[in-house]
Amino acid sequence: MIPDLEERFTGGSLDESVWTPAYLPAWSSREAAAAAYRLDPDGLHLTIPDDHPLWCPDLHDGPLRVSAVQTGNRSGPVGSTQGQQPFREGLVVAQEQPAPGRDPWGFTPHHGRVAVRCRAELGPRSMFSAWMVGIEDRPERSGEICLVEVFGDALGEGTARVGSGIHPFRDPALHEEFSADPMDVDVAVLHEYAVEWRPDGVDFLVDGRVVRSSRQSPDYPMLLIIGLFDFPDRAVPERVEPPPELVVRSVTGHTPFGRAPA
Repeated sequence: MIPDLEERFTGGSLDESVWTPAYLPAWSSREAAAAAYRLDPDGLHLTIPDDHPLWCPDLHDGPLRVSAVQTGNRSGPVGSTQGQQPFREGLVVAQEQPAPGRDPWGFTPHHGRVAVRCRAELGPRSMFSAWMVGIEDRPERSGEICLVEVFGDALGEGTARVGSGIHPFRDPALHEEFSADPMDVDVAVLHEYAVEWRPDGVDFLVDGRVVRSSRQSPDYPMLLIIGLFDFPDRAVPERVEPPPELVVRSVTGHTPFGRAPA
């Protein structure tokens, strides 16, 4: 199996031929949805500083702040409903994606192995996740394979409820199959969260060990999103929390079918 993506974030800047440093920007804009991040020898640091703007404040149900990167980014024209991961009814594209002259597909495998090695500093009101979602060139090609999802209020002493699984969204061929089970995982230290996605199912792995398997398998190319989230309305009065941070040391993707959407 030939590696299609071997990302160590060692360059002086993010490779924007692969990564879009904004979260679902079609619903607002690349500027309004931009991630707060930096690169150093440890990898990609996603942060949410105190002055980070709310994401889609007039549209999202509840205040949310996000710093995320994604390996694909497309939409229909402004005013259309053709955007990725619509989060409510009636959404229309506010800024057409991708940026002019850019290929929308940085890394969109169709089956294979995808792994994210990362660590996170979370508070009770924050979470991080890495997930793959259909490219949504058609509404039904929208299912999700979640590699990892961890909320800061689900952490214990060296343990965490580590979520993973399948979300169907608008794919009628899939059904909901997701859980967040207690594991002996300290998310503040590096761990590898991975999926092995085959035509006959998906295995979910933590540090090389299979922790969940599914017989479902989305049958279309998918992009990868890695994100850090903050929920301001969950703040405890008079409690000062340091800004959350997600450090991504590496991302690898191996697929027998190449990068281009089918």
